[in-house]
Amino acid sequence: QVQLVESGGGLVQAGGSLRLSCASSARTFSMYTMGWFRLAPGKGRDFVARISKSGGLTYYADAVKGRFTISRDNAKNTLYLQMNSLKPEDTAVYYCAASGGSGGYRVYEYYYWGQGTQVTVSS
Repeated sequence: QVQLVESGGGLVQAGGSLRLSCASSARTFSMYTMGWFRLAPGKGRDFVARISKSGGLTYYADAVKGRFTISRDNAKNTLYLQMNSLKPEDTAVYYCAASGGSGGYRVYEYYYWGQGTQVTVSS
């Protein structure tokens, strides 16, 4: 069982930045493809970004490309999401997730999920 705990959410003005963290209990953290998803009011859980097991490959949703950066520190068993130039439409609960396979952009491809952290961007 892998436990994931997100932190770093909060309230920020449009144009501001936040850095989310996701701490993993798994000693085999480096064996998981990791992803970030978000759930906005009235919407489904949307893919935001994912990163390969080594950290060498990253993928982003078009809505965040150029503004968000996903990274990981396998020595610290931690995943990050640097969010810059935030917009009100980025307001959502952000979840980190782990996939034992190659992962992807679909929710069902990820086995383990954190509890989420709220990000609110005011205009």
